[in-house]
Amino acid sequence: MSIEAGDKAPAFSLPADGGGTVSLKALRGKTVVLYFYPKDDTSGCTAEACDFRDALPDFSKVKAEIIGVSRDSVASHDTFKRKFKLPFPLAADEDGTVCRAYGVWVEKSMYGRKYMGIERATFLIDAKGIVRQVWRKVKVPGHAEEVLKAAETLK
Repeated sequence: MSIEAGDKAPAFSLPADGGGTVSLKALRGKTVVLYFYPKDDTSGCTAEACDFRDALPDFSKVKAEIIGVSRDSVASHDTFKRKFKLPFPLAADEDGTVCRAYGVWVEKSMYGRKYMGIERATFLIDAKGIVRQVWRKVKVPGHAEEVLKAAETLK
């Protein structure tokens, strides 16, 4: 399954850091930046999270909520969030249901070995729950700024 711009964003409710829950339904009426990343506290994922963290004041100006999703546990998210002072929710999709719904659970290859993992991807969802833009196979440098520019067009 692959989600494209113009599609209704698949609903979800996931446990999040700090013992909370994050759901798309609760964010209705707001722009949502939903980004999927492979693993807490790895170099690319840390750089991406810190870029979104640093741009949060600008995302707040356009009333956009940022949510990070990986298959790590809530405990792992708590540690990652504390270590890098991340001010947005990190959702734990431990069974991969939401990753599959958004089409980011894919076959990957490293050093000739094939395995299943999360494709780094971001979905910009409007206030009505419609996906407005999709970035797949994200390259981290400059990505947060690109997403912010797209979010600014939804004001």
